Amino acid sequence: MTQSSIVDCGTGLRRRHVDLGNPEIAAYQVDGTWHVDAVTPLGPVPARFTDRLVLGARAHPERTLVARRGADGEWIRLSYADVLENVRHIGQALLDRGLSEERPLVILSGNDLEHFQLALGAMYAGIPYSPLSPAYSLVATDPANLLDLIEQLTPGAVFACDGTAFARAIEAVLPPDTELILAKGEVPGRAATTFASLLATRPTSIDARNEQVGPSTIAKFLFTSGSTKKPKAVITTHGMLSSNQQMLLQTFPFFEKEPPVLLDWLPWNHTFGGSHNVGIVLYNGGTLYLDDGRPTPREFVTTLRNLREIAPTVYFNIPVAWEMLAEALETDYQLAETFFSRVKLFFCAGAGLSQAAWEHLDDVAMRRCGESIRIMTGLGMTETSPSCTFGTGPIIKAGYVGVPAPGCKVKLVPVNGKLEARFHGPHVTPGYWRAPHLTAEAFDADGYYCTGDALRFVDEAHPELGFMFDGRIAEDFKLSSGTFVSVGPLRARVISQGAPYVQDAVVTGLNRHAIGLLVFPRMDNCLLLSELPPGTAASEVLASEPVRAFFKHLLEALNVDASGSSKRVDRMLLLSEPPSIDHREQTDKGSINQAAVLQRRAALVDAMYDGTDSTTIVAA
Repeated sequence: MTQSSIVDCGTGLRRRHVDLGNPEIAAYQVDGTWHVDAVTPLGPVPARFTDRLVLGARAHPERTLVARRGADGEWIRLSYADVLENVRHIGQALLDRGLSEERPLVILSGNDLEHFQLALGAMYAGIPYSPLSPAYSLVATDPANLLDLIEQLTPGAVFACDGTAFARAIEAVLPPDTELILAKGEVPGRAATTFASLLATRPTSIDARNEQVGPSTIAKFLFTSGSTKKPKAVITTHGMLSSNQQMLLQTFPFFEKEPPVLLDWLPWNHTFGGSHNVGIVLYNGGTLYLDDGRPTPREFVTTLRNLREIAPTVYFNIPVAWEMLAEALETDYQLAETFFSRVKLFFCAGAGLSQAAWEHLDDVAMRRCGESIRIMTGLGMTETSPSCTFGTGPIIKAGYVGVPAPGCKVKLVPVNGKLEARFHGPHVTPGYWRAPHLTAEAFDADGYYCTGDALRFVDEAHPELGFMFDGRIAEDFKLSSGTFVSVGPLRARVISQGAPYVQDAVVTGLNRHAIGLLVFPRMDNCLLLSELPPGTAASEVLASEPVRAFFKHLLEALNVDASGSSKRVDRMLLLSEPPSIDHREQTDKGSINQAAVLQRRAALVDAMYDGTDSTTIVAA
């Protein structure tokens, strides 16, 4: 490998060098509330998010902006010049239809070339769009959740890549007077506009309209995941997106020196994939390869095939995918050679990476390329488009979320014995669409967005070192003894120490005498552990001796250092039924809605505590 590297004094690992910005921080305390702000100023920000597309089309018109494999397995590539030209045509077509904030464009389907160009076309025209999770259309059996989102938005047009695949959902929720746009397929009995006809529209007034777009123009509505409450439509402006990308560029200046190359599947209906990752490519003149793989045993082979061919400069994924990738890198030398050839930074999206998985990645990297690749940590959310803090300093470990990015101000306010993080800056949403009461509840008197996330200092005597994540305040509860239970850190320990057999866990014990766990196992790995044949029922797999022995040991391990009832886990129940999207137990991005699980499975919780469920594992 030709990359330069440095030795991490904390771990002794040789780390690949990466150029990072570490902003100057000012911290002070007033009446128990901490103010921790980035003093480093934010640089100039484009008035329109699409200005970077225009700039790229002028500076490097032939460079690939986005690519996806076609049916023949070859990459279909669109250059910066291609995309800008198509965006102008699409933008004109959307303008001609009178779309607006009150009648936005809704996109039902997932990451594809048509979605990419439609989104930019809408933004170029100053028309908001809203990408909805395909899971609401293709996985959920009850259309109620999708209908709720449509009713919140009242779209003027709806796009689906394949009308045949989305027909059931479209028939269930789409008003008859709403225009339907399809790239292929059909919905029986429903007229549709073709995507090709948008591309054929002659641009007339679109460039003049683009000049009227500004920082306060709404770019899109992104729905919250619904991991704690009903999904809300977050207003996301051009100014928010541009400001956040400038924050990212100042945090990762190597983006400007070497245009980023990403291979990514993270869904665009979420802020990390659609705002953060797409934005990094567009803002810095990079290239985005769409990955049609997913972190499942059947679909991850597609991701591995792509990674054998495409060498990313930065790589993003969710925790389970990182675990799967680390396992593949152990034995696939071609994969390792390509993957490690120029990657400079790893990001983990959606949830924190466990320390065990973190150390496994370090170990694999050291053996395959002789260097550890830095894993970037941080904190962000839909309402902040998304990034607020990054761990660019000397501390590198799971749970660390770093310091505020340039332009971001942080308040840490005492709430129920913890410090709630509140954010202010040009990257923060003005509120929720058509929900003034929810907007008012989300901001404090000083205009800071109240996250509900708890942070604590790495070292209160040295606040410039930044923060550790300390869980979601709303998830914490009291036992019947009055003892507070901090759910976030405990859940993180269960997932980390339960790897690779734990998908997620819900902590129980509100007004009860002891802590319990409802565990969603990773059934594919549990099946392998059980040594039972494929196709064995989940209940039989979980009842097998090897699986129960592992979880009994896990329960013991969790309690080794547990001091008092606030940390000791008394019992555990393994759930054979996976979390349900229809019942909002699982969000479309895979995170667990703890409250929904506890409500729907209340009878199981009762049985776990009263001893009537014979499968409950009880601590010795």
